[in-house]
Amino acid sequence: MRAVTTLSVVVLASAGIGHAVVTSLDAEIARVDPFKDMKNRPRAGHGMNVLLVGTDGRDRISEEQRRKYRLGGAPCHCTDTMMIVHISEDRERASVVSLPRDSYAEVPAGAGRPAHPIKINAAYAEGGPNLTVRTVEHMTHVKIDHYLEVDFTSFMKTVDVVGGVQICTAEPLKDSYTGLDLPAGTHRLMGGEALQFVRARHVDTDSDLGRMQRQQRFMAALIERATSSGILLNPMRFRDVTRAVLGSVRADKGFGTGELLDLGRAMRNFSPSSSEFTTVPIRQLEHVVKGVGSTVKWDTVKAERIFRALREDRPLSVYRPRHQAVRVEVAPQKIHVQVENGTHTDGLGQRVDAALAATGFRTTGRPVDAADRSLKRTVVAHDPRWDRSAKSLAAALPGSELRVVKGLGPTLKVHVGADFRQVRKVKAEDPTQGESVVVRGDEAGCS
Repeated sequence: MRAVTTLSVVVLASAGIGHAVVTSLDAEIARVDPFKDMKNRPRAGHGMNVLLVGTDGRDRISEEQRRKYRLGGAPCHCTDTMMIVHISEDRERASVVSLPRDSYAEVPAGAGRPAHPIKINAAYAEGGPNLTVRTVEHMTHVKIDHYLEVDFTSFMKTVDVVGGVQICTAEPLKDSYTGLDLPAGTHRLMGGEALQFVRARHVDTDSDLGRMQRQQRFMAALIERATSSGILLNPMRFRDVTRAVLGSVRADKGFGTGELLDLGRAMRNFSPSSSEFTTVPIRQLEHVVKGVGSTVKWDTVKAERIFRALREDRPLSVYRPRHQAVRVEVAPQKIHVQVENGTHTDGLGQRVDAALAATGFRTTGRPVDAADRSLKRTVVAHDPRWDRSAKSLAAALPGSELRVVKGLGPTLKVHVGADFRQVRKVKAEDPTQGESVVVRGDEAGCS
């Protein structure tokens, strides 16, 4: 996120504000040395790899913010979020790989410390940024070029200074732990609410995996906000935003004025479609390790494909699994469907029923004709309690509209409209199968 807001710093220089301003921004960044005394590191690849970590630091949080956004309690001094952000050598693409906070990791031996197992987020508590970088490089064989650290305060300040970020949700999101309470719809989140959104782990059954997907969606929305709101094109506003943001992060000593200018020159035209997001492929969600607890174990073979893409400066989408079926949350075999033909095309209801059944949906096998045969758009009607199933069914009907009907019960209804073209194959997403779904920034945003 820090990279996103500093990519067009060249606008400042070209607008006559000058190198002195850029240098002053550089001076405001708090510095750490995560690469001190590091040896036997992975070979450098092409492009630039930034380890972006979000800590649970809350020293600068006010008492009012603690109460309002449920930020009380003692911090664990560990990394709440960890991502590798790869900026391509041609500066035309950013690839973001999320590393689950509970990932099983092996800390390499060094500084009188033997190698030992750990949860990857605990490396920060044990050895700070230095051990965090060592552990990530040991696990991924990707050389980290720069380190950026964000805490609760700097995250909220970032969102506030860009004027908030727009988030869309198809279903209500409520988490009693963080206090998040968002009805379905479109929302502009300011700093505190945005922090609740990216921290929430109890709004669905996916826990950390669902949270990482929300974090990726948020990053995509932040990129869109930064590139479409005029922030990067208004030198004075950009200077103020960048000063506020960089003044509340920690970075390695090598991330300075020259890097800011180079990135800015190269990435003036950066946009959400230039970014792509994925999560490390997972083999086992509940991998219990003695002395460590329950961890998330990576699928090392498929994870290596992702990390090789970063080392070789290739798009992650090159390694996107090629499936005939679209991945959905609920398996079609669990979804009951009644088809209703809302067009004047005789037999269309029967064809749609048969196609859905062939894809795995539990149709009634007895489609009916609607009283109104002039329906233009296909509609998936569903009880609000079965909204996840409805989204899976809608994915099989491209272009269909979701419509909530209270009291409808567990059987979903498909009202076939004149726009119907096909039934698309869908398959339930299983995070333990090691597949890694790659999403472009413009696919993750509200549009």
